[in-house]
Amino acid sequence: MIDDRPVLLETRGHSLHITLNRPRAINALTHTMVRLIDEALTAAERDGTVTSVVLTGAGERGLCAGGDIRALHDDTRAGGRASLDFWRDEYRLNARIARFPKPYVALMDGIVMGGGVGVSAHGSHRIVTERSRVAMPETAIGFVPDVGGTHLLAAAPGELGTHLALTGRSVGAADALLCGLADHYVPTRRLPELTEALAVSVTAEEVERTVRRFAEEPPAGEPGELAAQRDWIDACYPTDSVEEIVRRLEDTATPAAADVVAELGGRSPLALKVTLAAVRRAARLGSLEAALDQEFRVSARIREEPDFVEGVRARIIDKDGSPQWKPAILAEVDDSTVARFFAPLGPDEPELGLAPGATATGTA
Repeated sequence: MIDDRPVLLETRGHSLHITLNRPRAINALTHTMVRLIDEALTAAERDGTVTSVVLTGAGERGLCAGGDIRALHDDTRAGGRASLDFWRDEYRLNARIARFPKPYVALMDGIVMGGGVGVSAHGSHRIVTERSRVAMPETAIGFVPDVGGTHLLAAAPGELGTHLALTGRSVGAADALLCGLADHYVPTRRLPELTEALAVSVTAEEVERTVRRFAEEPPAGEPGELAAQRDWIDACYPTDSVEEIVRRLEDTATPAAADVVAELGGRSPLALKVTLAAVRRAARLGSLEAALDQEFRVSARIREEPDFVEGVRARIIDKDGSPQWKPAILAEVDDSTVARFFAPLGPDEPELGLAPGATATGTA
């Protein structure tokens, strides 16, 4: 009999296994799933016999493809508030994972995108495999990286995080390790053996030793791409102007940079400019909680713009790949428009409040 519960919980020895269980949707997160994960963490924190939490995804395709974008699209189009409620609880869960007092081992096997990054890349032990594809692809649907993604990408070496934030490109194991989105590489075939060993690890120190015992260097035949591209990426992206980034990319004599120009040309101009500002501000904010508070403001406002609904329509619902962005070009998105996304929300501001006292105007 197939168990259709969206989150499966199983205690194996000293490990609580949390399995995201919507394999047909690559385990896309719903509000119910966020609540169930939070409840499971509460139970694990209180249970003295549980030494570690292990997060996995059902099926063969990946850990988690992100939030339930179709549901967010439908709510936004209908003018509802369910999206705000979802983000509030999701972002609080992201912060909780980062501060969880016991080892939190995320098996980032297969596709790990958007909300999937939020429930894995803030954990204490983040494991990628040869099948991993990690991304924050929000600009492709007229949205902006969230779930603490701006905090993670701002901390990546050089301008690699800016590059990934704007393009939304996915990276494999070697690049995820380079960018600080993961800690260890373990081949997929060894994950069952690893989880068995975690079950008999009775202290946090033993969990650490167990993970390191299974960790390997990514195969030489599967090198990352970003290390070899650092020269032109670090030269093109250190500016607060998307137009200037594009100009520098156009002037760079490398086919890889030309490919990025083409990619950015298909992204939402509004999302690109707000994303760049969000990553820059997240770097100055410092803490994950402050970045999540900022992301809540941005998410609450960008859902009011036509690009999010249009982007989901074009990329996910109709799949025609031809979103009609408004504004259509970068020059039509001015600085005052971008600044508006970071202003306090008024009555809705306390809805997240993970970093009390932090305001958009005070951290700009």
